[in-house]
Amino acid sequence: MAWFYEKRVEINKDEIKSLVFKSVTECITRICKNPKKVLLLPPDITRAHSGAGWITELFYNYFAQKADVYVIPTLGQHVPHTEEQNKWMFGNIPESKIIKHDWRKDVKRIGTIPADYVKKSTDGKADWDIPVSINRIVLEEPWDLIINVGQVVPHEVLGFANHNKNYFIGLGGKDTICASHMAAACFGIENNLGSLITPLRHCYNKAENELLGHLPDVYILLVMAYNKEGVLVHTGFYCGNDLDTYLLAAKQSMSENITIVPPLKKVVAFMQGDEFFSTWVANKAIYRTRKAMAEGGELIIIAPGLKRFGEQEEVDKIIRKYGYTGTEKIMQLWSAHEDLQDLTHATAHLIHGSTEDRFKITYAPGYLTQEEIESVNFNFLDYDKAIETYTPEKLKNGFNTLDNGEKIFFISTPSAGLWTTKDKMSNPF
Repeated sequence: MAWFYEKRVEINKDEIKSLVFKSVTECITRICKNPKKVLLLPPDITRAHSGAGWITELFYNYFAQKADVYVIPTLGQHVPHTEEQNKWMFGNIPESKIIKHDWRKDVKRIGTIPADYVKKSTDGKADWDIPVSINRIVLEEPWDLIINVGQVVPHEVLGFANHNKNYFIGLGGKDTICASHMAAACFGIENNLGSLITPLRHCYNKAENELLGHLPDVYILLVMAYNKEGVLVHTGFYCGNDLDTYLLAAKQSMSENITIVPPLKKVVAFMQGDEFFSTWVANKAIYRTRKAMAEGGELIIIAPGLKRFGEQEEVDKIIRKYGYTGTEKIMQLWSAHEDLQDLTHATAHLIHGSTEDRFKITYAPGYLTQEEIESVNFNFLDYDKAIETYTPEKLKNGFNTLDNGEKIFFISTPSAGLWTTKDKMSNPF
């Protein structure tokens, strides 16, 4: 069971600080009384709204008094933070103590999730090995304590984010990330979203038990929800090092972060400009609303920070080359093109970002041009016109009627939840 947890309508910042220091006491009692070398594993900047940055700073400031402490943001294959972004997210943690994960160069192969297990877990939808490679620093340095910090929220690949996702995707190697994402895509994004244990989570649990059981680690899992004023606040804090810790947090997230709605004809989603710079991450607006969209509906994504499609140049080229063209077409292309076979996580992303012609996606980007947006099969809306028509500051989360009589459903932070019709609600077990 979890070492301890707190679940409330709202947990304020001072209370979170107290829970952090309670976690410190538990770590010292249960793992190492006098840690000399500590590793902190927070999410990257796309989860900055979770408060994981300043929480990581609290852990750093405590342990750095007596120990050598390092931080590795669990980027996966996202673009590494700039020094300015690190300062914004992690406060006074020195840049020299923040390590950039490189999913190609920094990893070590430690095992394999065998094809027969993958096939059984995915009901035969995927039938290949998933190699397990993670950042070698985690494995080869003599850590006395490893602290994972992150938010549990509905997720398109693993059902809910965080827990051992930190290791296998956040600090994973190219082979692991590619094989994993494609397996999840083949099983179906709408089958994954909001499920407590997805096929890939089954696989990761097996890998953690068999390959990472020796690590001196703990998970700090955060749950957030909107309060009565429409502000995103902490509602859960879970501390522990087992699967039950994840399940408790995920069940709370399931009850608080999944919103049942009627089929929605028009949704306007806002993706924060200081967190979302590519469709690779801004497409969370698509993932988290697709189970709520009505046939023939429209999703408008206002993304002031949107500058590119992929997080990496090579993935950006793939998205520009093939576009979001639907599962059937992408699978045909995958079987015939080496670049899609080499970067299967990009192939999976193209599937996840496609609507299968069920509804329309319109982007209002801060930087990308109309020609660029339309070249990947999205519709384009001028950013200034979008902001004038759908001013985020004037809208409340949920249903709104505009001055012109138009009715829309507004979501201020799509990455913080999942919206679905009742008939598409995932079976939690």
